[in-house]
Amino acid sequence: MSLLTIQEIKEIIPHRYPMLLIDRVEEIDGQEKIIAKKNVTINEPFFQGHFPHEPVMPGVLIIESMAQAGAVLLLSMDQFKGKTAYFASIDKAKFRQKVTPGDTLILEVELTKLKENIGVGKGIARVDGKKVAEAELTFAIN
Repeated sequence: MSLLTIQEIKEIIPHRYPMLLIDRVEEIDGQEKIIAKKNVTINEPFFQGHFPHEPVMPGVLIIESMAQAGAVLLLSMDQFKGKTAYFASIDKAKFRQKVTPGDTLILEVELTKLKENIGVGKGIARVDGKKVAEAELTFAIN
């Protein structure tokens, strides 16, 4: 499966503005990997306070963007359609570079483990091909 629009994403995950942090799914590779995109604009509500004179996307929202991509991957699987994926844990999170207005975040999540209703994935966020953040994400599907 490839290329999901914002409308199709909304049919898979329950997130809505201002918490929907992916704009498009570029590719879903079976049940193993997803590549999604988030266009970061100055109009994002968090930039009003983070930081007014030097807008920087909060790291926690970069992680949330990766998690939403991972949730789309999991909830696209037949056995999880119509369910919700919740964060169970975040491990090994690292932030390597600022994300600012005008950047396009490319979010890649690779599923590394799936057992019953628990999924684990490795997330990487890139801007212009450079890694800006990474984390190991665990989801509980309910």
